[in-house]
Amino acid sequence: MESSTEYLIQQLKTIADATRLRLVALCRQGECSVSELTRVIGQSQPRISQQLKQLCDAGLLKRFRDGKRVFYRVPGSRSAPPALRQLLALIPEHDPIFEADWNLMLQERGERVEAFLSDRQDDTALRALHRAILDLTVTAQVGDLLDVGCGRGAFLKLLASRANRVVGVDIDANARQLARAELMLAGIPNCSLRKGDMYRLPFTDAEFNTIIIDDVLIDARKPVRALQEARRLLRPGGRLFILESVLTRSSAEIQSSLADWSKSAGLRLAPARFVPQKNPAWLVSVATAADSRNMAA
Repeated sequence: MESSTEYLIQQLKTIADATRLRLVALCRQGECSVSELTRVIGQSQPRISQQLKQLCDAGLLKRFRDGKRVFYRVPGSRSAPPALRQLLALIPEHDPIFEADWNLMLQERGERVEAFLSDRQDDTALRALHRAILDLTVTAQVGDLLDVGCGRGAFLKLLASRANRVVGVDIDANARQLARAELMLAGIPNCSLRKGDMYRLPFTDAEFNTIIIDDVLIDARKPVRALQEARRLLRPGGRLFILESVLTRSSAEIQSSLADWSKSAGLRLAPARFVPQKNPAWLVSVATAADSRNMAA
């Protein structure tokens, strides 16, 4: 018997268990932590951990660490073998047990989001910034998207429907947790949150079509190094969006710094766009990889 057939039999045996099937159904909706799954399923953490290990061994779930927490999700559609995609597609979406589990998960994450609503920013400048980003992504495909300094995941939610895959990176664990909750509440399963150092991001070369550096570059210790790392991750023809607040710094100073840093990093920077046009609060610059002959050594 071929190994692929044996592997499929293992997957079928593993998923043919009520608890493990519930776990897969939940993780199909987004990244879930062990503690969340334990509370929703209503079993002990050791038992849930054991079930999750079996699902990972069978290739039905992927395990990853984010800071001090461990999360699980189903393999991404691009990396999952066709047989696994077909198997996951058989899980019904409207089963009463799965829906009850999902409602409990939404309730838990909704409470987490509610705790932050009091200090949520919702002003004209942010709405204008979102419209500007949407306008810039109309003419070119978003493809695989990386948001560096993603915070609560506003741009992940904004662009997820236009992207194949969406990844957010932030050093703040609370921000990642909140983003994870908001993405699940929004019903967006193709997003992933990671802890990451913008100088050494845990991704392979040329992995993303679109990268956002989200209001973190001006205060960076090594801005050129951060831009070089973003350039490394850009696919040919990819675009880098640099967003910076201009409320506390001179826009001319920011433009000059970005131009110098981009040139040193081997990037070609397009003229900046100010958002909103009247009383601007944000500067949006789009960069692409410069020709190799113009790159700094």
